[in-house]
Amino acid sequence: MWRTTTVVVGAGHCGLAMSRCLAALSVDHVVLERGEVAHSWRTQRWDSLRLLTPNWMTRLPGHTYSGDDPDGYLGMPEVIGLLTDYATGAPVLTGVTVTSVQSSGQGYLVHTDRGVWQARTVVVATGASAVPVRPAVPLPPGIPVLTAADYRNPGQLPNGGVLVVGGSASGIQIAEELARSGRSVTLAVGEHVRLPRTYRGRDVLWWMDASGLFDERWDAVPDLPRVRNLPSMQLVGAPRTLDLNTLRGHGVSLVGRLVGARDATLQFSGSLANMCALADLKLGRLLDTFDAWADRAGVEAEAAQRFAPTAVPTPALSAQLGRGGIESVVWATGLRPDLSFLKVPVFDRKSRILHDGGVTPAPGLYVMGLPFLRRRSSTLIDGADADARDLADHLIGHLDMHARRAS
Repeated sequence: MWRTTTVVVGAGHCGLAMSRCLAALSVDHVVLERGEVAHSWRTQRWDSLRLLTPNWMTRLPGHTYSGDDPDGYLGMPEVIGLLTDYATGAPVLTGVTVTSVQSSGQGYLVHTDRGVWQARTVVVATGASAVPVRPAVPLPPGIPVLTAADYRNPGQLPNGGVLVVGGSASGIQIAEELARSGRSVTLAVGEHVRLPRTYRGRDVLWWMDASGLFDERWDAVPDLPRVRNLPSMQLVGAPRTLDLNTLRGHGVSLVGRLVGARDATLQFSGSLANMCALADLKLGRLLDTFDAWADRAGVEAEAAQRFAPTAVPTPALSAQLGRGGIESVVWATGLRPDLSFLKVPVFDRKSRILHDGGVTPAPGLYVMGLPFLRRRSSTLIDGADADARDLADHLIGHLDMHARRAS
């Protein structure tokens, strides 16, 4: 059995950010990673994907972007290279799968496929994107199906029409790529968050960052469960807007949310117009917020503008699977955490982990990388910095309190 003060589970950007903070506080620790550093970036991303955040937002503890393209967007090889370099000198053990974390009299026992660690504290930094979420809609056998985590490029799919399910960042990017490859694409759209890439001459995420929206705290927003379950932003890692209007221009057919399948017929909700109107309304309110802040702060920017409403056709309510219709399906319906290795009573009745800004009810057990963990930016690479610093400080306080009680 090995002993350390803190075990960090996961060597993605969250785990590495926490490791950097713990090292700065002289906390003995180890980072356990089932694959390689940046494992999910290596194994769950499509070939052409780029970060949605501009390069200047690639900030981690002890690291800021220093290249010559601050307004560009990193591709996956660059992200992997960044995190690999950032891990240099960190106590990372790769190829070690954590099989269980259990409470013990002196903290936690972390069981792995290579032995057991005893630690006073544990930080679970496996993130929110471990397991694809697939709706319970049964499809006939023989229809090729991929999730966004499995998708790499259009060549994986057979000829013929493709249904992409999900209108958030992954879904709209995959739908556009498939349409550009010559496929007939149908996109099933539910609730979504519409954003322009730029507003008043600046990247829209500059506005989110500078106005303080990204710094909104979990303990200061109403209806936190709702906020934590919002879809991801409709953005693409390029200096252009990609929204439903753009996709229609590429020939993508829009339909409502996929609600069922009967024999070889897919069934769609009639809610597309309402979902688009709601997204347009929320976009307008967000731009109003930006404009009001710019006036108060005296920001020099281009004139305020508003964007054309989403043009909603009369959508089909059904579609044929096979026989020259839809020949394959891509589920871009999100991902969820996989915390099945946690054998500690910190889950609610729906198996969701309970935490207060990353601090679980089990003393000394922390979680990182979940939506709106401590701030609106928590799921972004940029958001890991502040979250890691806060949680590392809390961890130190826990260790100090434990030491006082023991003395």
